[in-house]
Amino acid sequence: MSDFKNYNGGEREDEVFSKKIKAGRRTYFFDVKTTKNDDYYLTITESRKKQNKEGEFVFEKCKLFLYKEDFIKFNDGLSSAIDFIKTQKPGSYEISHDIEEPELKSTVDIDFDSL
Repeated sequence: MSDFKNYNGGEREDEVFSKKIKAGRRTYFFDVKTTKNDDYYLTITESRKKQNKEGEFVFEKCKLFLYKEDFIKFNDGLSSAIDFIKTQKPGSYEISHDIEEPELKSTVDIDFDSL
């Protein structure tokens, strides 16, 4: 979590939950944060290690912000896309066993069905 700092150098106060998933050359971060109005939103970050032109290794990041009013539609779209891939390209979809446990800043229960 030390990658997420505020301007004072301390940990960001708006982050309440974080889960890091290593998947080959990519790492995914699922972070639940709070808005100024004390509501929650989700950021999904993909980080990939790449070599730049100078030969140095750098991390390329891509970030998606997902707000609660979009959770159901996003989940439906993601599930549909995954189901399509599974039916069109059946086979083994390995489950990674190198998933790190989530780091809890506080207890968080998000019920997507009630939104």
